[in-house]
This record gives sequence, C-alpha cells and structure tokens, in this order.
Amino acid sequence: MLRLQELFPHPIIQGPMAGGASTPALVAAVSNAGGLGSLACGMLSPESMLEKAWEIRQACSLPFAMNLFVQKTPSPSAQEIQQACELLQPIWSQLGMSDLPVPTKWCEDFDAQFEALLNVSPAVASFTFGILNQAQIQQLHAAGIVVIGTATHLAEAQAWQELGADAVCLSGVEAGGHRGTFIGQQEAINFTTLELLAQAASVLRSPIIAAGNIVTGEDVVVALSAGAQAVQMGTAFLVTHESGIHPAYKLKLLTTTSDMTRQTRAITGRYARGLDNQFMQLMATVADQVPAYPVQNALTAAIRAAAGKSNNTELMSMWCGQGIARARPMGATELMHNLVSHLTMHMA
Repeated sequence: MLRLQELFPHPIIQGPMAGGASTPALVAAVSNAGGLGSLACGMLSPESMLEKAWEIRQACSLPFAMNLFVQKTPSPSAQEIQQACELLQPIWSQLGMSDLPVPTKWCEDFDAQFEALLNVSPAVASFTFGILNQAQIQQLHAAGIVVIGTATHLAEAQAWQELGADAVCLSGVEAGGHRGTFIGQQEAINFTTLELLAQAASVLRSPIIAAGNIVTGEDVVVALSAGAQAVQMGTAFLVTHESGIHPAYKLKLLTTTSDMTRQTRAITGRYARGLDNQFMQLMATVADQVPAYPVQNALTAAIRAAAGKSNNTELMSMWCGQGIARARPMGATELMHNLVSHLTMHMA
C-alpha cells in the first residue's frame, strides 16, 4: 500500500483551486516546503497545462500534483442556452451588458487534457467531478503516476478503491469550491469531514486524505488523529501571497469574521461553496433551473470577468470553505512552516 510520506514528507496537500488560484508559484512553494503542491487543470487547455507544469519544474524539482475534472463535453440546445441567459439577466444587466455572449466552447476536452497529463507525467494526478475507467487508471500507473480520487461519501470512496486508485480524498461538505459528488444527488450528500473519516477509517484499505474545514495546524492534528494519512487544504492557501485570485476577492476573504459561506449551483451549475453575495441571492429562486456544469459555468464566465474588471465582489464567485475566518495572509512557505511546526509539537 502507498505511503504518501514516501512522496512528500509532510502530510499536507495544497488543494487544487480552479480559476487561477493555484499558480505555479504557489504549487512550487508548497512542494519545496515538503508538502504536495497541486495545479488545478480542470479549466486549462492542454497547451496551458504543459506550460504551467514547465513553470513549476523551473522552480521545483520535487513531486507535485495535477488535478482534472472528469467530465464529458455537453451539447446544449439553443433553447436551453436562451433560457439560461434569460435567467441570468438580473445579473448581467447590472454590469451594463446588453446581452450575454455565448461561449465558443463549454469546457476543455477531457481526453485531450488526459493526454497532456500523461505527457507531463507529474508524480501525482487527482480527479474530481467523476471517476475514471480501468484503462485510464492503468495508463496513469504505467506512466508512474500516483492516482488520487475525490469522494464525498463512502460509496464513491469504495468505487475509487476498487478501480485501483492509490489514495482517496474524502471531501466534507464544509469544503470550499465545487462538490465532487458523482454518485447520488449533490445536494443530498452533506457529510462533514470528520463524519466521513469516522465512516471510512476502518473500511478503506487505501490511504485517506481529509479535505474540508482544515485551515490551521490544530485542524490538521484533528484530521490525522481521526484516521487521515494526509490533509488537503484549499482555503488556507487561497489567501497566501502566491494565490492568483482577484485582489478584491482576497480582501473580502480576509475581512470575513465568521462563516458567511453557503452552497449554490446558480453560478456554475454544480453545487459549490463560497462567500454569500448578491449573485447567489438574486439567483436563489431559480438556481435549480440553470443548466448543469459546465454550461452554466461557461455562460457566467463573461459576468465574472466583467465583475472582476469593476472590482464588484457582489457579482463574482468567491469560493472558499467554512473555515475562512481562520485563514491568515502570509507566504505559502511561511504557512507550511507554521503547520509543520504545530504538527511536530503535537504529534511527536
């Protein structure tokens, strides 16, 4: 059985955060500090995946991970697109847009991304939104790549284990960003991280990675004591200096004093947790009518870009986890040092 600490000495994985947060500088800093940096590739073209992996390797010779969304390219009808644009009118009209531009593509081609992943051959590849097939797992293993599957409940974790994944990341409902549910209804799966660990620790043979509401060294100790071999932390790294999120978004995160997050599918068509804002509120009554990810995500891209240009955080997507109020601004290297120091003190 794989021991994660054979790959990286400290049991801390920087969560892959799509949309520009996980910059090559952030990934390299975490890996250089003895954790596992993760590059979010779900929204990257194959060419961009290769370019960013090259940047990471210029700054770091240690293992890092690349993360993909397991998804098929959709073919929505013209009527579905029109209805979705009409539902979003209260949002885009506020930004002075006369209409909502229809994207030229809904998402990147997963097969092409997968080929790019094999080409880069990072030490670790992680997956969310779906599950691979046996042949894909075999291809990754043949390339010497360790496979981590994301699960939001025990049945998903067991499915990954049976396929031959090397480790399973259990993502609690408190986690920021998109839910990785692929068996059952996203809105019905509400297990906390500690609940998932309690269910899985004695059942799974695969190493367990815990994700969700893990922000401080104390949180890491609790998760490891509950049966995790490592933790995956997104929110804590979201406010580091190397994070690539919009400055107004980062400032909003840093001035949050309590859990002001909630889940919505209105922005992207898949349930995701972020700071509550006007976008979520205005779309609350129609959130169940918007098209599924990635169609809604592609349609709202122009809205989010326009909101960014005007520093309008009320109309951005500000993904983060429930523990955001405990996150502190610092460099990723300093954060890793603080976490490792706490671990050394409490788990010696």
